Amino acid sequence: MATTSIEKIRSHFEESLETKRDAMASIIPAIAEAGQLMVDSLRNGGKILSCGNGGSAGDAQHFSAELLNRFEIERPGLPAIALTTDSSTITAIANDYAYQDIFSKQVQALGGAADLLLAISTSGNSPNVVRAVDAAHEREMKVVALTGRDGGAILGALETTDVEIRVPAERTARIQEVHLLVIHTLCDFIDSALFGDAV
Repeated sequence: MATTSIEKIRSHFEESLETKRDAMASIIPAIAEAGQLMVDSLRNGGKILSCGNGGSAGDAQHFSAELLNRFEIERPGLPAIALTTDSSTITAIANDYAYQDIFSKQVQALGGAADLLLAISTSGNSPNVVRAVDAAHEREMKVVALTGRDGGAILGALETTDVEIRVPAERTARIQEVHLLVIHTLCDFIDSALFGDAV
């Protein structure tokens, strides 16, 4: 294999490590605050709705699966819904209304005041995720936003009771890598708070 290929691969690892170190220095308090919001929601009988596009849709589904099934300990399933998974609902809303409404209409139908929205967008500018945030506020829900870059339009849509976890990076792949780490960290926070050292 050419040396240039090896070096390019190595550069991905080094850039990922650097992004994680930069994130560690800035977002840990926000992760803890977001984790507590999620724990409070679940303790109050709420559920966590999650949404995003592309890789962020995959992250939304990943988070929901970890809660519904389990993360690392044996425990009861926790109520979570990824708004990215129902193709009939998504295509019906996109066809009858607009693609920008595919998440907000689900939040309006499924969300309640005890619930929480996990809104994921690497740029912070996904119109359908911003509308989901607005819909969550209409339903008196709190929001945890996973963003990157400068926070985008989502930053302006958040309320003081919400939490933004913003990865200090520009490159989408690096932001998504940290988002996945944050998701796993939130899952561990939830499990530890609700179940302690249960196995």
